[in-house]
Amino acid sequence: MPGSIQHNASVPGAVPNPGSAAKAGPLAGIVAAVAVTAYAAAFLLSESQGLILALLVGGAVAAGLAVRVGAHRAVARSLAAHGRLGDGLAVGMVLALMVIFHDDHYALFLVATILLYVVAVLGLNVQLGFTGLINFSCASFFGIGGYTAAMLGGHTGVPPLVILACGGVTAAVVGSILLLPVLRTSGHYSALVTMAFALLFKVFMEVNDAFGGPQGVDVAPMRLFGWDFSSDVEIGSYTGSFYLPYVLLALALAVGAFVLVRRIERSWIGLSLDAVRVDEVAGACFGIDIRRWKITAFTAGNFLAGVSGALYAMMLAYISPANFTFADSLIFLSILLLGGIGSSWGVVLATAVVVVVPEKFQVIQEYRFIIYSSLVLLMILFRPMGLLPRKVRAYRRQA
Repeated sequence: MPGSIQHNASVPGAVPNPGSAAKAGPLAGIVAAVAVTAYAAAFLLSESQGLILALLVGGAVAAGLAVRVGAHRAVARSLAAHGRLGDGLAVGMVLALMVIFHDDHYALFLVATILLYVVAVLGLNVQLGFTGLINFSCASFFGIGGYTAAMLGGHTGVPPLVILACGGVTAAVVGSILLLPVLRTSGHYSALVTMAFALLFKVFMEVNDAFGGPQGVDVAPMRLFGWDFSSDVEIGSYTGSFYLPYVLLALALAVGAFVLVRRIERSWIGLSLDAVRVDEVAGACFGIDIRRWKITAFTAGNFLAGVSGALYAMMLAYISPANFTFADSLIFLSILLLGGIGSSWGVVLATAVVVVVPEKFQVIQEYRFIIYSSLVLLMILFRPMGLLPRKVRAYRRQA
């Protein structure tokens, strides 16, 4: 239609010139995915601290060279020209790692942890990245999902998949307690409300014997269609780790959460959330219900955190208040800041870095919180938009 305006919610790697993107082939994106998968496999296989350090330095140098020679633009054009190529390659990378480490418990546990953290931080991204709601209690809602799984799995006959949904619903309902103070405050005061909740949640769980107190509580493993996820996978002569089904289920949750968040971002709902974040007064003048969209974002984010926390607790088979501290909330927040506030792909990249590097590079294990805080400060000073910044919404006129 002449003169009509089309909205295009750009994503990381989007190309400003559609004509040049259409000419790009899929080869650059496929080569990049293969290279990243090989690097991740080598990193997970490495045991020597010297070799891990060499891989870290080599990866940083390779990334810097790719940016300098413009290879990242070729990859961006390839992914932009083939809309679903990036999504398919990401899933293929996880499946490839599952095949490579089919009997390695530790590596598969890390992969499953990354995927579940991605789901939780995507929920935080809806709150902070889209709506501007600062939430320092993401780990608490993650823990609420875990304790819901522990209570329902140990004392009821609720099906495990329903327990996952109940974990999300419980986190969303408990989060409604914070809605009144969050809606009546803004900025730093709103952040203080969530900080207080995170500290109170840990203390409440420690003094409440019904939830196991400070010692924690056992969690029944996932059982699906008669398949006990706590047993190793045995199909004929094939033997795999019991973490394999957890990785598959975590991958399904991550894909679902990613698609949901991307759809929200590209819809009129995302436009309303952006208006709330950018200027509440201006948004209200244009008829946007500020309170409704804050409630929607806060509830949706807590639901995603609760669902991922429920599956995480089943995978661990044991949880305690020490698993969901205020420091863990800061880790979730640092992941979002490192990847890029509002960037879904940035969440995936930053989660892999924050989870895997300290676990494999044991030299920095005791100093990981210092390193996280230092990374956040460096990102704020030198790259405030994150590793993969969210592109500004683009509006283009159709012929």
